[in-house]
Amino acid sequence: MAISKRNLLAVTAAVLALGIGSASAQTKLRIGTEGAYPPFNNLTSDGKLEGFDIDIAKALCDEMKVECEFITQDWDGIIPALIAGKFDAIIASMSITDERKQQVDFTNKYYNTPPAIAAPKDSDIKGVTKEDLAGKSIGVQGSTTHSNYAEATYTDSDVKLYPTADEYKLDIVNGRIDAVSDDVIVLTDWLNSPDGACCKLIGTITPVEAIHGPGAGIAIRKGETELAAKFNAAIDAIRANGKYKEINDKYFTFDAYGG
Repeated sequence: MAISKRNLLAVTAAVLALGIGSASAQTKLRIGTEGAYPPFNNLTSDGKLEGFDIDIAKALCDEMKVECEFITQDWDGIIPALIAGKFDAIIASMSITDERKQQVDFTNKYYNTPPAIAAPKDSDIKGVTKEDLAGKSIGVQGSTTHSNYAEATYTDSDVKLYPTADEYKLDIVNGRIDAVSDDVIVLTDWLNSPDGACCKLIGTITPVEAIHGPGAGIAIRKGETELAAKFNAAIDAIRANGKYKEINDKYFTFDAYGG
């Protein structure tokens, strides 16, 4: 049966609308990030987003020839917000884990650094094992690989969960907890600032891949395979053309990409 010109135009419009709705076909990508996890992503007092995650996201968008629009979201709600369509991807130091892969898909990693423990400078904590931390209170951001590890490992300790890293930092500064756990870069950045003058790095934790995953990746909605492929190609490209190293060296004295 022949299709009328009017119906053909309607079908064409519908197909175009479907294309516009696909994140992989857009000329703008909405990037979700927390904005409370320096030096990876942080919202300054004047409302500006900065950090390693932000610079990497901008470099990836440039490589993909799309415009980045950043949207800040509390960590606890960041995956539900992605699934609900509030943004197209999460670039927020999110570790790739099997648990999260039940809800979202991931790109390849774009960095991988170990977790660590910090404590007050006068602490008697000597190491990062279960025995070293027995009887101590440990602050950690909830819904993270660090909280998962702490709850699974430090069963003789009082593990306290916080909505953000800033809140556990405030409690250890004020003497309400004995130690904190987070990414070594996050802790080192804080310890090197006036706000972290209270404390010292106790040591790094050997990552457990079943808990920590292979590194931090970009989360996207299930089935967005084309978008994942574009992100992966862009990650490879900025690693190859020197842009990744330029950003890396702005924040770190080593290659954060890891082995």
